[in-house]
Amino acid sequence: MSRLAVFLAQGFEEIEALTVVDICRRGGVETDMVSVTGESEVTGSYGISVKTDKKFEEVDFGEYDMIVLPGGMPGTKNLEAHSGLMAQVDDFYAKGKYIGAICAAPSIFGHKGILRGKRACSYPSFESHLEGAEVTSGPVEVSGNVITSRGMGTAIDFGLAILSIFCGSERADELAKGIVYRCC
Repeated sequence: MSRLAVFLAQGFEEIEALTVVDICRRGGVETDMVSVTGESEVTGSYGISVKTDKKFEEVDFGEYDMIVLPGGMPGTKNLEAHSGLMAQVDDFYAKGKYIGAICAAPSIFGHKGILRGKRACSYPSFESHLEGAEVTSGPVEVSGNVITSRGMGTAIDFGLAILSIFCGSERADELAKGIVYRCC
């Protein structure tokens, strides 16, 4: 079974993080919410506190197939400031494992040079940070092992794209229909 980790820092965008968790869990992908704060509870950018499944220090990264970074401010900056997480992003990318980011968080990949020669998208005011990418205005871009998305309004698309990678497009389409997303 596939497994992914969604990393939460103080000021994360709640809908972007929790939508991915919800869709992937519904679809059968084991999904952990991981705190990078040293605490089990992390508060998002709109004051919603979430109890995570694990703290960063408890994670065995060898058990995971993907790292997901939600956006939000100052959540994105706080994720990028976590050197341990950034080392894991580099390691996953180098090994060909999936990495994903939404809203402002794709800027982290841009700063790291990961997006050079790839199609990518982000929140419009962060597009200048997608260094070396072919920037699009699509809701989601899957380019090799890198998945990016534009923001809260594309969180379902982002979650379904991730689900499609791990469980197939048929399962993602079935789930989209089940949640009455762009159908009927």
